[in-house]
Amino acid sequence: MSAHHELHIRDYDPTTSFINADAIWATLNDHAAPSRDQVLEVLVKASKCQGLSLTDAAILLQNPHADLDAQMFDLARQVKDTIYGNRIVLFAPLYVSNHCANSCSYCGFNADNHGLKRKTLDQDEIRKEVEVLLGMGHKRLLAVYGEHPRNNAQAIVDSIKTMYDVKLAPGSNIRRINVNCAPMSIEDFKVLKTAAIGTYQCFQETYHPDTYSTVHKKGKKTDYLYRLYAMHRAMEAGIDDVGIGALFGLYDHRFELLAMLRHVEVLERDCGVGPHTISFPRIEPAHGSELSERPPYEVDDQTFKRIVAITRLAVPYTGLIMSTRESAALRKELLELGVSQISAGSRTDPGGYQAAEQKHDDAAQFTLGDHRPMDDIIYELVTESGAIPSFCTGCYRKGRTGDHFMGLAKQQFISKFCQPNALITFREYLNDHASDATRDAGNALIDSELGKMSPARRRNVSQCLSQTDEGVRDIYL
Repeated sequence: MSAHHELHIRDYDPTTSFINADAIWATLNDHAAPSRDQVLEVLVKASKCQGLSLTDAAILLQNPHADLDAQMFDLARQVKDTIYGNRIVLFAPLYVSNHCANSCSYCGFNADNHGLKRKTLDQDEIRKEVEVLLGMGHKRLLAVYGEHPRNNAQAIVDSIKTMYDVKLAPGSNIRRINVNCAPMSIEDFKVLKTAAIGTYQCFQETYHPDTYSTVHKKGKKTDYLYRLYAMHRAMEAGIDDVGIGALFGLYDHRFELLAMLRHVEVLERDCGVGPHTISFPRIEPAHGSELSERPPYEVDDQTFKRIVAITRLAVPYTGLIMSTRESAALRKELLELGVSQISAGSRTDPGGYQAAEQKHDDAAQFTLGDHRPMDDIIYELVTESGAIPSFCTGCYRKGRTGDHFMGLAKQQFISKFCQPNALITFREYLNDHASDATRDAGNALIDSELGKMSPARRRNVSQCLSQTDEGVRDIYL
């Protein structure tokens, strides 16, 4: 489905950690109370959209000047708009399985949670879940699998084929499937690649080795280094879009953020391209997890906003994902700080979309913070944030992935494709799924965006929109 580009992986030693805890703490301690001039100097550097060093991030992270925090927040929004425009990509997680062989003290899926109702969807159940998601208007999925031997590479490939095969009507199909599953060997990643996946996503959870060994009590996940090098192996297998993240609340957020940015540096050094996406989950209450009720390093909302903004400035070309763990009000604020992808209408239990009116907390991974229907989320994006909800998958299917995508993004050229594709896919949603109020507001926004384009581009995009109005589906540039 995608013309992935050959990656040239530099030799690396998977037996040695590239996370040096002492060095990270030294960087933080050396910049514990930065001056105004130091902070302003970093903000000027960040405004050039060329990224930041770990030292720069440490200065912003420990900035004691509230007014400069406000400047940083404004700048994060400007940088995001410069590179990505006012688009917000929408997706939905599809939980295929909550069977798990690991015992992670923060997760509802942990193997020692004997009160959890275990479920792995069969192919027919997967098909029904996808039908519901297509009926909502989704075109992009994140397929989520518990870390269990039954969810091996071939089983995942089979389930993804089922997802791609579902069609409610001509053009009504899933067009990109990202995958969140256990780390694999290079050989198994090569099998996974045959499923034409988009991004492979896997979170280190915590980059702090001692904390990692404390919260991961049994299972293959206890191997810190095997997980740490998962993205190296995925890229060596030819999967050039990868997504990383840390679970904030397990250890000091300052360490986690700098360690995660160090992960970005190492991927760029060894693989030639950093992560396609970064996610920011915070620990949320989960049935069967006592730790999740009282996170050891709880991150408040203001600190969380700072984390997101600094990440946008440090890695300006990377997609930043915010899930429905967070409340509707906070997600709206985070959109102003550089978030570029959000989930909508989510369920975190296998089979949850087919029975959305029922409570499935006893089978879910964690508690959701945003329970709104997708159309409500889209209406707010349009009317209150002036954002274009995008279901675009054009870059992925045109082969604009990995270093190719990043190269275009760094030239601020990616919007040439993304903005038109966002408008075209949004029109599909408006015509096929939206409420009257959302349709009216969305079409007004599309007209406004067309007015900002050059005459030639406006003519081209208008033709695509007219074709969409006539019933043609899946037009992309």
